[in-house]
Amino acid sequence: MGGRAVLVTGASRGIGAAIAAAFARLGDRVAVHHRGSAALAREVLAGLPGSGHVIVRADLADPGAVREMVDLAAAGLGGLDVLVNNAGIYLAHPITEVSYEQWQQAWRQTLAVNLTGAANVTWCAVQYMRHTGGRIVNVTSRGAFRGEPSHPAYGASKAALNAFGQSMARALARYRIAVATVAPGYVDTDMAADHLDSARGAEIRAQSPFNRVATPEEIAAAVVYLASEQAEWASGAILDLNGASYLRSLPGERLEQVAERPGAHV
Repeated sequence: MGGRAVLVTGASRGIGAAIAAAFARLGDRVAVHHRGSAALAREVLAGLPGSGHVIVRADLADPGAVREMVDLAAAGLGGLDVLVNNAGIYLAHPITEVSYEQWQQAWRQTLAVNLTGAANVTWCAVQYMRHTGGRIVNVTSRGAFRGEPSHPAYGASKAALNAFGQSMARALARYRIAVATVAPGYVDTDMAADHLDSARGAEIRAQSPFNRVATPEEIAAAVVYLASEQAEWASGAILDLNGASYLRSLPGERLEQVAERPGAHV
C-alpha cells in the first residue's frame, strides 16, 4: 500500500475534514474518526481522493472505545504513521451564570474529550508507532493563551494539551516520533458559525489585521507540514495560526531585552 496511514480524530466536519482531505491528496490513507456523525463521516470519506480510507467511531470520553477505535484504524489502514488529535468539544459555562452542578459537568465533559481523550488516543497510537517512528500533531487553540472567559474548561483543556504535546515530544523522540501542535484562532467552520454570523462577526474578523478568520484548509496545510518527514526538528513546537489576532510574548521580559542578549536572533 502506498502513502502513510493517518488517523484524524473529529474528521467528520470542519478542520478535521479539511485535514483528512489534505492527507488524502498526498496519497495517504486516512481513518476518518467521528463520535456520532456517521452520515457526515461517509460524506467526507466519499470525497477523499485515492483509496484505502476507512471510517472509525468512538466517544473519546470512553477509554475502552478509544482503544478499540485506534486498533480498528490501524487494522483498516495497515498500520499507523500519523495521528492528528483534532477532536474537541466547546461548552459554554460562564462561572457567574451556571449552577455548581452545571459547572462540574462542563469540566468533566470537556476534559474527558479534549484532554484525557486525546491522551488516550495518543497512548494507543504510540503502541503502533514506537517500532516504526511517526508523527503526532495536536490541534489546540488561541484560547489556551488568551483565555476563554465563557468557555474556561475549553481554554484549560487546550493549554493542558499544549503541555502534553511538549512532554510527548521529549518522551518520544527516541522512537523517532515527532510531536507538534497547531493553535488556531477563529476558523470558518460550523462550530464557529453562530459567532461569525452574529452581531459580533465583524468584531471577530477585525481581531486580525487581515480582517478575516482562517479557512480550514489553512489549518490543514500547517498540520500536513508538521506531519511531514521534513518537520522532525519542529517537534515540541506550538504554531500559532491566528492571523496576528493574538501575539504571545516571552513571559517576564520585553522583546527589547531579548534583543540585547549576546547572539540573540529576533
